[in-house]
Amino acid sequence: MDIRSLGFRTDLALLRLSGSVVEDRGTYVAARTPENPTFRWGNFDLLAAPPSAEEVPAVLARYDADLPDGDFRTLGVDGTTDQSDALASLVAAGLSPDPGTVLTATTTHAPPRPNTEVRLRRLTSDDDWAQRAALSLAVDAADPDGDGPAYRLFAERRALSNRALCEAGHATWWGAFLGDRLVSAMGLVDAGDGLARFQSVETHPDHRGRGIAGTLVHRVAAHGFDEVGARTLVMVADPDYVAIRVYRSVGFRDTEVQTQLDQRGR
Repeated sequence: MDIRSLGFRTDLALLRLSGSVVEDRGTYVAARTPENPTFRWGNFDLLAAPPSAEEVPAVLARYDADLPDGDFRTLGVDGTTDQSDALASLVAAGLSPDPGTVLTATTTHAPPRPNTEVRLRRLTSDDDWAQRAALSLAVDAADPDGDGPAYRLFAERRALSNRALCEAGHATWWGAFLGDRLVSAMGLVDAGDGLARFQSVETHPDHRGRGIAGTLVHRVAAHGFDEVGARTLVMVADPDYVAIRVYRSVGFRDTEVQTQLDQRGR
């Protein structure tokens, strides 16, 4: 399957590098992460095109057969533009659209209000990575799925996977520190073909609105161009969330729409 979407191309590249199983099955690509079965976007099917109403039952049945113990469904549809008008049959089956904006940059500049208080560096120590998992918990505390033992286990597994990517030389994870406290973090993964993908941009709720994230994005972008050798940086963001303005403020531009759908509870 020839994947057009930059968002999905880099998503799948990252999953492969992390040890997930990615299989091209002709009309769709299946991504599976047995080590982290609650990772929704590590266990999804990418469809070549929106299915017809007649095709939807088979699409869902094969997903459920592959992941019989899951309590969710996650599907992507390849493409670069808004496909919401073609998703009615999937919505009728209980899935909810969750589109993302794919942003790209071939050069960046400093944010309007750079933060000079934080110290920017890579995550290296056990404590750094423990703080990275704790930061995810703080960021997602208000999300219905972001609380409790199951999410804590997911966050810890994801941090271990991120650290393994870095130690294998495929990625670097950066943090902004106030003293010894991690207040913002993000990763940059070499996705190949001159592409580098930002991952998991997170800032602690108590430290937002101070230019920290923009300052860190700019620093990590420089690392991507100068040290990774990327020609294009890729980021996927929620089009309705304030953080997208941070990315645009340092030079990222909206490039594509990524079509995603999910269902919590089958």
